[in-house]
Amino acid sequence: MERVRIGIAGVGKLGTFHCNTLSQLAEAELVGLYDIDDARARESAERFRCMAFSTYAEMLEQVDAVGIAVPTTLHHQYTLPALKAGKAVFVEKPIAATIGEAEEMAALAAENKAVLQVGHIERFNPAIRALEHLLPDPMFIESHRMAPFDPRGTDVAVVLDLMIHDIDIILSLVKSEVSRIDASGVAVVSDEVDIANARLQFANGCVANVTASRISQRKMRKMRIFQRDAYISIDFLQRLSEVFRIVGAEEGEPTTVVLGQIDKGKRKRHIIYEQPKAPEGDAMQAEWQAFLKAVRSRTRPIVSGDDGLRALQVAEEITGIIARNTR
Repeated sequence: MERVRIGIAGVGKLGTFHCNTLSQLAEAELVGLYDIDDARARESAERFRCMAFSTYAEMLEQVDAVGIAVPTTLHHQYTLPALKAGKAVFVEKPIAATIGEAEEMAALAAENKAVLQVGHIERFNPAIRALEHLLPDPMFIESHRMAPFDPRGTDVAVVLDLMIHDIDIILSLVKSEVSRIDASGVAVVSDEVDIANARLQFANGCVANVTASRISQRKMRKMRIFQRDAYISIDFLQRLSEVFRIVGAEEGEPTTVVLGQIDKGKRKRHIIYEQPKAPEGDAMQAEWQAFLKAVRSRTRPIVSGDDGLRALQVAEEITGIIARNTR
């Protein structure tokens, strides 16, 4: 199997994580790095045994694909020349700083038939991947994403910093358009909103209640999904999914636990519990493997540029509503 030659732009904390993951994948060849801090680029290149490029353009000439881990305000600036050069692009979330920039990036990827994947890493969390065979059809979703205060990331509201993870997952699960958004939030310790809540209503009747905070005492990343005859609990930190389902008495499986029985109605039904087996490997490894697969097969990635754009559109609408309510 021919390896995909990759360069990483930006080798701060997140870029280093990407380099470390790529260095362990047989499908990829980490060709080199570029960072505006030459010393940091050289130090990282030595660590990962690859090249340190003096310019971004020079790196683009030597690779098949790029991973972009620069600040969000620079995503557009780094993605466009890569797409124009015919390179596949993996860009961190959020896809861009503005809707207009994201639209241009997604449109250019489509025009050039180039792979553009957005780094919404929670889509590849083992807890989510374990549910793939269940095909959830949610009618009510509740999510909480809490984190202790960290000055890193406070240049943007918590909606773009944390909540956008859950927005992306919810949009991928609910096969309907958002019809209404209500939101509130407040800045507590930074100049941007630090805690926010949004209620998303979908055209098919589904409702999602989403809360994000970066001023909590401890981390929490949980989502609960309610649908006809099923309740699904997801713990992203524990990488654990739990499923409670109502099934016919004859439908029990050897891997499930029967918790109770419902006698009302024409036939008896069981309440069963199961923990779907999570696939091996961490989320970052899985998202890079998905990207490499899309590059080799020239197919749409699991989290496309259009997906990144849609998540950003909803996040921006939420921040706009909060700003108007605050005034």
